[in-house]
Amino acid sequence: MIARIFITLTLGILSAQAQRNLSDIPDPDPELQKAAFKLPEGMEIELYASDPMISKPVQMNFDTQGRLWLVSSGMYPHIVPGAQENDKIIILEDTDGDGKADKHTVFADDLHIPTAVMPADGGAYVANSTEILFLEDTDGDGKADKRKVLLSGFGTEDTHHLVHTFKQGPDGMLYFMQSIYIHSHVETPHGVRRLMGGGIWHFRPETHRAEILSKGLINPWGLVFDDYGQTFATDGAGGQGINFIFPRSVFPSSPGSKRSMNGLNPGQPKLCGLEILSGSHVPEKWQGVMISPDFRGHRINSYRLTPNESSYTSARGEDFLSSSHRAFRPVDVKMGPDGALYIADWYNPIIQHGEVDFRDQRRDLKHGRIWRVTFKGQNLIEKKNFAKADIDELLNQLLSKERIHRDLARTELRTRKPADVLPKLKAWSSRLNDDFSRLQALWAHQSLNIAEPGLITALASSGDYRYRAAAMRVIYHQHDEFSGADEIIRKALYDEHAQVRLWAISCLAQKPGPMSV
Repeated sequence: MIARIFITLTLGILSAQAQRNLSDIPDPDPELQKAAFKLPEGMEIELYASDPMISKPVQMNFDTQGRLWLVSSGMYPHIVPGAQENDKIIILEDTDGDGKADKHTVFADDLHIPTAVMPADGGAYVANSTEILFLEDTDGDGKADKRKVLLSGFGTEDTHHLVHTFKQGPDGMLYFMQSIYIHSHVETPHGVRRLMGGGIWHFRPETHRAEILSKGLINPWGLVFDDYGQTFATDGAGGQGINFIFPRSVFPSSPGSKRSMNGLNPGQPKLCGLEILSGSHVPEKWQGVMISPDFRGHRINSYRLTPNESSYTSARGEDFLSSSHRAFRPVDVKMGPDGALYIADWYNPIIQHGEVDFRDQRRDLKHGRIWRVTFKGQNLIEKKNFAKADIDELLNQLLSKERIHRDLARTELRTRKPADVLPKLKAWSSRLNDDFSRLQALWAHQSLNIAEPGLITALASSGDYRYRAAAMRVIYHQHDEFSGADEIIRKALYDEHAQVRLWAISCLAQKPGPMSV
């Protein structure tokens, strides 16, 4: 352990010195950068978008029309005194299907170091320094003309630790992160919520309830949910690889914590974004593999997880890709609606925040790329415009073999009138008789903030522990919305599988009282 800490500190010092002494600034020609990639056999990489169409991409997400939204911050790491706030949200489209963006729209251009965007619910959620905004285009011109502050009071002590990384969960909630040096005091209709260091939040838009899911990690960055709703995160300043996240879990650096969990890969590089490779375009050998950018090492790492009692073991695999180009800085990875993988490249020879002066002239404030990875000999999946689908078609897509289709269909259902969706959803759900389909139906209800006791009870009795644990995850958030939750929890406490028991204990923490004791 001492040797590992020494090596980590030594590498950090060498990295900082290398940044300070950097004099060989790479040529920004995208073709030269493309030639510097090293890819496993069978993979291809092409440029999807580049400067001047975009610059400095921080985070990205796809909408239900198949468009790619990204936040762009040329002001980072700080605004120059006297300058105007001009960071942007950009929408990219590939209108002719050739795998390259040919249309870009500036949805908003008056933001201050935005760090996350999630297009959903008829607009876009945006992390804008100390606040979370909801922006809408009410006149159909492609530009935001209505702005609402949903949450404010997040700390701003360090601009590379601001609230960031939006992810919509299968439950319809918005998940996001903050890092170690941030102290947040957020006033909500349900009371003040405080987080005095790193951690993961979740937010229910319908009720404006914001709660803390997990505490700790130094700079939590990447966040994903697997096919059963289990949650995983990476740390941009820690060295523990993949971290298994569950309610009230505590990780190193959480202020005042007496006990904490470690990640699944001690001694790994510092990682930022996170994605699970899925879809019929992805070859079998990569199916289910987690990939995460090592932004310092100019590469994207891969990990394969195996269930282990209540948690998982994680094994590092071959690099998903790497580059000899010193300005390649992958910060986000997303599966696209066509089955390809998209990579947000911050593009900068200088990445250190505190070790290099904020006004250092070598900092790149204008370049940025989105790369697109495909697999030879594998058909791309059909790209669908879910915004044009009717409710029946959206329900059918919840059972698609393509995970991206299931996720986007569920997101789109949230934009339709509940009075139109719920009768059809209930009738459709009543015809399902397998666990996979029932879980998709349960998540569809939960994403609409509706508890569905029949589906919860059925899955809690599944012969597969993964579905029983998934049912407990729903109960954690909706335990007070239906009778019978206590009995399901009580039974799960004695489940034969440790992960189900873990979730049962998490549910008890939501229900303080004699029964829980």
